[in-house]
Amino acid sequence: MIMPKSLGEIADWIKGELRGDPSIQIYGIAGIEDAQAGDLTFVAHPKYAGFLKTTSASAVIVGTKADREGINIPVIVHPHPYYAFAKAMELFGAVKIKYPERVHSTAVLAEGVKLEGGVHVGANVVLEKGVWIKPDTVILASSFVGADTIIGENTLIHPNVTIRENVEIGKNVIVHSGTVIGSDGFGYVKDGGSHHKIPQIGKVKIEDNVEIGANVTIDRATLGVTRIGKGTKIDNLVQIGHNVEIGENCIIIAQVGISGSTKIGNDTIIAGQAGLAGHIKIGNRVVIGAQSGVTKSVPDDTTVFGYPAREIHKMKRIEAHLSHLDRYIKRLRELEEEVKRNKDSTH
Repeated sequence: MIMPKSLGEIADWIKGELRGDPSIQIYGIAGIEDAQAGDLTFVAHPKYAGFLKTTSASAVIVGTKADREGINIPVIVHPHPYYAFAKAMELFGAVKIKYPERVHSTAVLAEGVKLEGGVHVGANVVLEKGVWIKPDTVILASSFVGADTIIGENTLIHPNVTIRENVEIGKNVIVHSGTVIGSDGFGYVKDGGSHHKIPQIGKVKIEDNVEIGANVTIDRATLGVTRIGKGTKIDNLVQIGHNVEIGENCIIIAQVGISGSTKIGNDTIIAGQAGLAGHIKIGNRVVIGAQSGVTKSVPDDTTVFGYPAREIHKMKRIEAHLSHLDRYIKRLRELEEEVKRNKDSTH
């Protein structure tokens, strides 16, 4: 059972500025439309600000620029209210499962496997020759780890993950179920009317603090390394081709496809269902809109959208003109008729 927390305790935990009674007891957390008495809620986006005057919550986390006029409940002011709410969830969320140090009796460990202290290996896990698992890492049921792979400390591998040979995974990494890391890159050469497979003998390196969603596929390099930079978060159902390099602290959203040898800088966001051609370079702090098709390199600090992806302001102008296309066509036909009548009148 989770014990209630005082507003003062919560404000200290999230490092926010409390404006209200610190002794008020909070029993849970909820979204602003669903919150009831005893709940803590938050507002991070202006479109939800109207709910501040009608919510039943006992307290709310707001940003430093929020309009607090007419709010009759205590507030905790924080420069990043969504992050602060996430921190508050740690006080009320489910207790993190603690897995004991053990190797399940049904796990299969090959010769030369190295397990350091605190490692948990679940049922039906297979660890091939030369695997090295560092301290406090958890590998859950039916996962496979190929030969000579290294997995860093305090990493969590959920059930039914496949990690192929010669992969390097850093510390504090989370890999969700169904993901395959280190499968062969899609490389073929055509000769004599047939497609011949190019051997994929490179590796994959996942750096520290990366989270990889469910059913993600990350191909090994043909030669060299496919790299995912530290702090990057990858949503479900993402395909990352061979020799792709993704920088630090990127966000890759569901159903993105990144073709081989593409290079992506730091702090870049790629929205859902976007597709990136191969052998291009995406700069730092780039935003790629949902369902965009990126066929050319994109410089730093640029937002692109559409197919083919263009700079966002240019794309908005194009879309605005397209919305009036029927009018343009009608006017063009009128002008053609006018030109024709003028020609006929001169003969």
